[in-house]
Amino acid sequence: MLPHRGGTAGRADGGEGSDAMRRYGTAVAVGLLVALALTGCRAPAGLDADITDDWPALAAPQRVVPAAGTCHLGTQDVGHLGGYQPVDCARSHRTETMHVGTLTGAHATRDTPPASGTPARLTARAECDREVRRAVGGDWRAARLGLTVVFPSPAAWRGGARWFRCDLSEIRGLDEPGVIPRTGSLRGALKGDGDLRLGCFNPTVAGGDVEAMVPVSCTARHHAEFVGVWQADGLSHAQLRRGDERVHRGCLRLLAAYTGVPDDGNLRFHAGSIFYHPREREWRDGNRGVQCFLWLDDRAPTRSLKGAGTRGLPLR
Repeated sequence: MLPHRGGTAGRADGGEGSDAMRRYGTAVAVGLLVALALTGCRAPAGLDADITDDWPALAAPQRVVPAAGTCHLGTQDVGHLGGYQPVDCARSHRTETMHVGTLTGAHATRDTPPASGTPARLTARAECDREVRRAVGGDWRAARLGLTVVFPSPAAWRGGARWFRCDLSEIRGLDEPGVIPRTGSLRGALKGDGDLRLGCFNPTVAGGDVEAMVPVSCTARHHAEFVGVWQADGLSHAQLRRGDERVHRGCLRLLAAYTGVPDDGNLRFHAGSIFYHPREREWRDGNRGVQCFLWLDDRAPTRSLKGAGTRGLPLR
Protein backbone atom coordinates (compact mmCIF):
# COMPACT_ATOMS: atom_id res chain seq x y z
CA MET A 1 0.00 0.00 0.00
CA LEU A 2 1.45 3.33 -1.00
CA PRO A 3 0.55 6.62 0.60
CA HIS A 4 -1.07 9.44 -1.35
CA ARG A 5 1.03 12.33 -2.59
CA GLY A 6 3.18 11.42 -5.59
CA GLY A 7 3.29 7.87 -4.35
CA THR A 8 5.16 8.88 -1.23
CA ALA A 9 2.68 10.35 1.20
CA GLY A 10 -0.77 9.85 2.65
CA ARG A 11 -3.75 12.12 2.38
CA ALA A 12 -5.26 13.84 5.36
CA ASP A 13 -8.53 15.57 5.96
CA GLY A 14 -8.76 17.40 9.22
CA GLY A 15 -12.51 17.48 9.06
CA GLU A 16 -14.54 20.61 9.47
CA GLY A 17 -12.21 22.11 12.03
CA SER A 18 -8.86 21.58 10.11
CA ASP A 19 -8.98 19.87 7.25
CA ALA A 20 16.61 -28.08 -24.68
CA MET A 21 15.95 -30.67 -23.51
CA ARG A 22 19.74 -31.70 -23.93
CA ARG A 23 20.53 -34.11 -26.80
CA TYR A 24 22.89 -37.00 -26.08
CA GLY A 25 23.34 -40.66 -27.14
CA THR A 26 22.20 -40.03 -30.70
CA ALA A 27 25.59 -39.89 -32.43
CA VAL A 28 26.70 -43.26 -31.05
CA ALA A 29 23.55 -45.03 -32.23
CA VAL A 30 23.74 -43.59 -35.76
CA GLY A 31 27.45 -44.45 -36.07
CA LEU A 32 26.83 -48.05 -35.11
CA LEU A 33 24.03 -48.42 -37.64
CA VAL A 34 26.25 -47.04 -40.40
CA ALA A 35 29.06 -49.46 -39.50
CA LEU A 36 26.77 -52.49 -39.61
CA ALA A 37 25.35 -51.41 -42.94
CA LEU A 38 28.80 -51.03 -44.49
CA THR A 39 30.09 -54.42 -43.40
CA GLY A 40 26.98 -56.25 -44.57
CA CYS A 41 27.54 -58.74 -41.76
CA ARG A 42 25.13 -60.17 -39.30
CA ALA A 43 25.51 -59.14 -35.72
CA PRO A 44 27.84 -61.37 -33.66
CA ALA A 45 26.25 -64.06 -31.54
CA GLY A 46 24.68 -62.66 -28.42
CA LEU A 47 24.26 -59.18 -29.87
CA ASP A 48 20.75 -57.96 -30.46
CA ALA A 49 20.70 -56.41 -33.93
CA ASP A 50 17.76 -54.25 -32.97
CA ILE A 51 19.53 -51.58 -30.96
CA THR A 52 16.47 -49.42 -30.54
CA ASP A 53 14.26 -51.70 -28.46
CA ASP A 54 16.41 -51.62 -25.31
CA TRP A 55 16.37 -47.85 -24.85
CA PRO A 56 13.99 -46.80 -22.09
CA ALA A 57 11.20 -44.49 -23.16
CA LEU A 58 11.69 -40.85 -22.26
CA ALA A 59 9.54 -39.81 -19.34
CA ALA A 60 6.84 -37.28 -20.03
CA PRO A 61 7.91 -33.78 -19.00
CA GLN A 62 6.67 -32.87 -15.56
CA ARG A 63 5.17 -29.46 -14.84
CA VAL A 64 6.38 -27.92 -11.63
CA VAL A 65 3.42 -26.67 -9.61
CA PRO A 66 4.25 -24.62 -6.50
CA ALA A 67 2.85 -25.72 -3.17
CA ALA A 68 0.98 -23.73 -0.56
CA GLY A 69 2.52 -23.58 2.88
CA THR A 70 6.06 -23.15 1.58
CA CYS A 71 8.40 -20.27 2.32
CA HIS A 72 11.06 -18.69 0.13
CA LEU A 73 14.36 -16.93 0.64
CA GLY A 74 13.56 -14.31 -1.97
CA THR A 75 10.59 -12.60 -3.58
CA GLN A 76 9.26 -13.17 -7.08
CA ASP A 77 6.97 -11.22 -9.38
CA VAL A 78 7.18 -13.91 -12.09
CA GLY A 79 7.35 -17.60 -11.27
CA HIS A 80 10.57 -18.66 -12.97
CA LEU A 81 11.53 -22.27 -12.19
CA GLY A 82 15.09 -21.28 -11.35
CA GLY A 83 13.82 -18.99 -8.62
CA TYR A 84 11.57 -21.56 -6.99
CA GLN A 85 13.57 -22.66 -3.96
CA PRO A 86 11.19 -23.32 -1.05
CA VAL A 87 12.58 -23.57 2.48
CA ASP A 88 11.23 -24.53 5.88
CA CYS A 89 9.20 -21.63 7.27
CA ALA A 90 11.05 -22.05 10.57
CA ARG A 91 14.12 -20.69 8.77
CA SER A 92 14.64 -17.04 7.91
CA HIS A 93 12.67 -16.24 4.75
CA ARG A 94 11.09 -13.32 2.95
CA THR A 95 7.85 -14.69 1.50
CA GLU A 96 5.31 -17.41 2.21
CA THR A 97 2.98 -18.98 -0.34
CA MET A 98 -0.37 -18.98 1.43
CA HIS A 99 -2.45 -20.38 -1.44
CA VAL A 100 -2.02 -21.77 -4.97
CA GLY A 101 -4.90 -21.40 -7.42
CA THR A 102 -5.55 -22.42 -11.02
CA LEU A 103 -6.82 -20.33 -13.91
CA THR A 104 -9.53 -22.08 -15.89
CA GLY A 105 -11.95 -21.41 -18.74
CA ALA A 106 -11.32 -18.37 -20.90
CA HIS A 107 -8.60 -17.19 -18.49
CA ALA A 108 -6.53 -20.27 -19.38
CA THR A 109 -6.77 -19.99 -23.18
CA ARG A 110 -4.43 -17.05 -23.53
CA ASP A 111 -1.12 -17.45 -25.40
CA THR A 112 0.79 -15.62 -22.68
CA PRO A 113 0.43 -15.08 -18.92
CA PRO A 114 -2.24 -12.49 -18.08
CA ALA A 115 -1.14 -8.88 -18.25
CA SER A 116 -1.84 -6.33 -15.56
CA GLY A 117 -5.47 -5.24 -15.39
CA THR A 118 -6.88 -8.19 -17.37
CA PRO A 119 -9.90 -10.18 -16.13
CA ALA A 120 -7.65 -13.15 -15.36
CA ARG A 121 -5.54 -11.00 -13.06
CA LEU A 122 -8.63 -9.64 -11.33
CA THR A 123 -9.95 -13.17 -10.80
CA ALA A 124 -6.67 -14.40 -9.35
CA ARG A 125 -6.34 -11.37 -7.10
CA ALA A 126 -9.85 -11.82 -5.71
CA GLU A 127 -9.13 -15.47 -4.89
CA CYS A 128 -5.83 -14.57 -3.25
CA ASP A 129 -7.48 -11.87 -1.13
CA ARG A 130 -10.14 -14.31 0.03
CA GLU A 131 -7.79 -17.21 0.78
CA VAL A 132 -5.16 -15.08 2.49
CA ARG A 133 -7.82 -13.58 4.76
CA ARG A 134 -8.81 -17.08 5.79
CA ALA A 135 -5.22 -18.09 6.36
CA VAL A 136 -4.14 -15.17 8.52
CA GLY A 137 -7.45 -14.59 10.30
CA GLY A 138 -8.29 -11.12 9.02
CA ASP A 139 -7.73 -8.53 6.32
CA TRP A 140 -4.00 -8.57 5.52
CA ARG A 141 -4.21 -4.84 4.70
CA ALA A 142 -4.90 -4.17 8.37
CA ALA A 143 -1.34 -5.23 9.16
CA ARG A 144 2.25 -4.77 8.06
CA LEU A 145 1.78 -7.31 5.29
CA GLY A 146 2.18 -7.25 1.53
CA LEU A 147 0.48 -9.58 -0.96
CA THR A 148 1.98 -10.50 -4.33
CA VAL A 149 0.16 -12.61 -6.93
CA VAL A 150 2.76 -14.60 -8.87
CA PHE A 151 2.03 -16.12 -12.30
CA PRO A 152 4.10 -18.64 -14.31
CA SER A 153 6.89 -17.42 -16.55
CA PRO A 154 6.10 -17.17 -20.29
CA ALA A 155 8.04 -20.39 -20.91
CA ALA A 156 6.12 -22.25 -18.20
CA TRP A 157 2.85 -20.87 -19.53
CA ARG A 158 3.67 -22.16 -23.04
CA GLY A 159 4.34 -25.53 -21.40
CA GLY A 160 0.83 -25.58 -19.97
CA ALA A 161 1.24 -24.06 -16.49
CA ARG A 162 -1.91 -22.25 -15.36
CA TRP A 163 -1.28 -21.84 -11.63
CA PHE A 164 -0.94 -18.65 -9.65
CA ARG A 165 0.64 -18.15 -6.23
CA CYS A 166 -0.56 -15.94 -3.41
CA ASP A 167 2.66 -14.85 -1.67
CA LEU A 168 2.55 -12.93 1.60
CA SER A 169 5.41 -10.99 3.18
CA GLU A 170 6.05 -8.93 6.27
CA ILE A 171 6.87 -5.34 5.37
CA ARG A 172 8.54 -2.56 7.33
CA GLY A 173 5.57 -0.22 7.47
CA LEU A 174 3.29 2.23 5.73
CA ASP A 175 6.08 4.46 4.48
CA GLU A 176 8.67 1.71 4.01
CA PRO A 177 6.92 -1.13 2.18
CA GLY A 178 10.13 -3.14 1.70
CA VAL A 179 10.01 -6.83 2.63
CA ILE A 180 11.90 -7.85 5.76
CA PRO A 181 13.10 -11.38 6.64
CA ARG A 182 11.16 -13.28 9.28
CA THR A 183 10.93 -16.74 10.84
CA GLY A 184 7.72 -18.67 11.38
CA SER A 185 4.54 -18.96 9.34
CA LEU A 186 2.08 -16.10 8.96
CA ARG A 187 -0.91 -18.42 9.26
CA GLY A 188 -3.19 -17.17 11.99
CA ALA A 189 -1.05 -14.06 12.46
CA LEU A 190 -4.09 -11.76 12.77
CA LYS A 191 -6.20 -13.89 15.09
CA GLY A 192 -4.77 -12.13 18.13
CA ASP A 193 -3.22 -8.81 19.03
CA GLY A 194 0.20 -9.15 17.45
CA ASP A 195 2.75 -6.53 16.52
CA LEU A 196 1.92 -6.91 12.83
CA ARG A 197 -1.42 -5.15 13.25
CA LEU A 198 -1.63 -1.46 12.39
CA GLY A 199 -2.24 0.59 15.52
CA CYS A 200 -1.42 4.15 16.57
CA PHE A 201 0.80 6.70 14.82
CA ASN A 202 2.15 10.21 14.90
CA PRO A 203 1.78 11.65 11.40
CA THR A 204 3.73 14.47 9.81
CA VAL A 205 1.21 16.44 7.78
CA ALA A 206 2.00 19.36 5.46
CA GLY A 207 -0.54 21.03 3.22
CA GLY A 208 -3.00 18.18 3.48
CA ASP A 209 -0.38 15.58 2.55
CA VAL A 210 1.02 13.05 4.99
CA GLU A 211 4.79 12.91 4.72
CA ALA A 212 5.27 10.13 7.28
CA MET A 213 3.35 7.97 9.72
CA VAL A 214 5.54 7.06 12.70
CA PRO A 215 4.14 4.06 14.62
CA VAL A 216 3.91 4.47 18.40
CA SER A 217 2.30 2.59 21.23
CA CYS A 218 -1.34 3.51 21.78
CA THR A 219 -0.45 4.18 25.42
CA ALA A 220 1.92 6.92 24.28
CA ARG A 221 0.79 10.32 23.04
CA HIS A 222 -0.41 9.92 19.47
CA HIS A 223 -2.48 11.79 16.90
CA ALA A 224 -3.70 8.99 14.59
CA GLU A 225 -5.08 5.48 14.87
CA PHE A 226 -5.94 2.82 12.27
CA VAL A 227 -9.69 2.23 12.05
CA GLY A 228 -10.15 -0.17 9.13
CA VAL A 229 -10.01 -0.85 5.39
CA TRP A 230 -12.55 0.82 3.09
CA GLN A 231 -13.34 -0.71 -0.32
CA ALA A 232 -13.12 2.14 -2.83
CA ASP A 233 -15.11 0.45 -5.59
CA GLY A 234 -16.27 2.79 -8.32
CA LEU A 235 -13.38 5.22 -7.99
CA SER A 236 -10.41 5.57 -10.30
CA HIS A 237 -6.83 5.61 -9.12
CA ALA A 238 -6.55 9.21 -10.31
CA GLN A 239 -9.43 10.17 -8.02
CA LEU A 240 -7.65 8.54 -5.11
CA ARG A 241 -4.48 10.49 -5.85
CA ARG A 242 -6.45 13.71 -5.83
CA GLY A 243 -7.87 12.91 -2.39
CA ASP A 244 -11.47 12.46 -3.52
CA GLU A 245 -13.90 13.47 -0.81
CA ARG A 246 -15.74 10.16 -1.14
CA VAL A 247 -12.69 8.37 0.25
CA HIS A 248 -12.69 10.51 3.37
CA ARG A 249 -16.42 9.97 3.81
CA GLY A 250 -15.86 6.23 3.57
CA CYS A 251 -13.08 6.41 6.13
CA LEU A 252 -15.23 8.52 8.44
CA ARG A 253 -17.92 5.83 8.39
CA LEU A 254 -15.31 3.30 9.51
CA LEU A 255 -14.13 5.78 12.14
CA ALA A 256 -17.66 6.02 13.53
CA ALA A 257 -18.06 2.25 13.72
CA TYR A 258 -14.63 1.84 15.31
CA THR A 259 -15.00 4.51 17.97
CA GLY A 260 -18.74 4.28 18.64
CA VAL A 261 -19.31 7.92 17.71
CA PRO A 262 -22.62 8.55 15.89
CA ASP A 263 -22.34 8.61 12.11
CA ASP A 264 -24.15 11.91 11.66
CA GLY A 265 -23.54 15.46 10.58
CA ASN A 266 -21.33 16.12 13.58
CA LEU A 267 -18.90 13.29 12.82
CA ARG A 268 -16.36 15.62 11.19
CA PHE A 269 -16.24 17.67 14.36
CA HIS A 270 -15.07 14.65 16.37
CA ALA A 271 -12.01 13.72 14.27
CA GLY A 272 -10.41 14.05 10.87
CA SER A 273 -9.20 11.25 8.60
CA ILE A 274 -6.06 10.04 6.89
CA PHE A 275 -5.95 7.38 4.19
CA TYR A 276 -3.33 5.33 2.36
CA HIS A 277 -4.21 3.82 -1.02
CA PRO A 278 -2.73 0.97 -3.13
CA ARG A 279 -0.14 1.49 -5.84
CA GLU A 280 -1.57 2.00 -9.34
CA ARG A 281 -0.61 -1.48 -10.56
CA GLU A 282 -2.21 -3.07 -7.50
CA TRP A 283 -5.30 -0.99 -8.19
CA ARG A 284 -5.48 -2.15 -11.83
CA ASP A 285 -5.19 -5.76 -10.66
CA GLY A 286 -8.12 -5.41 -8.28
CA ASN A 287 -6.86 -4.21 -4.90
CA ARG A 288 -9.42 -1.58 -3.89
CA GLY A 289 -8.61 -1.54 -0.19
CA VAL A 290 -7.90 1.88 1.32
CA GLN A 291 -6.34 1.97 4.78
CA CYS A 292 -8.16 4.50 6.98
CA PHE A 293 -7.01 6.32 10.12
CA LEU A 294 -8.65 8.76 12.50
CA TRP A 295 -6.65 11.97 12.91
CA LEU A 296 -6.58 14.40 15.80
CA ASP A 297 -4.45 17.43 15.07
CA ASP A 298 -5.38 19.22 18.29
CA ARG A 299 -5.26 16.36 20.80
CA ALA A 300 -2.94 13.49 21.65
CA PRO A 301 -4.67 10.69 23.61
CA THR A 302 -2.69 8.05 25.47
CA ARG A 303 -5.12 5.19 24.88
CA SER A 304 -6.80 3.52 21.96
CA LEU A 305 -10.02 5.19 20.92
CA LYS A 306 -11.71 1.94 19.93
CA GLY A 307 -15.19 2.03 21.44
CA ALA A 308 -14.44 5.33 23.20
CA GLY A 309 -17.71 6.95 22.10
CA THR A 310 -18.38 10.67 22.31
CA ARG A 311 -16.98 10.80 25.82
CA GLY A 312 -13.58 9.68 24.66
CA LEU A 313 -13.83 11.54 21.39
CA PRO A 314 -15.80 14.72 22.13
CA LEU A 315 -16.64 17.46 19.66
CA ARG A 316 -13.75 19.79 18.87
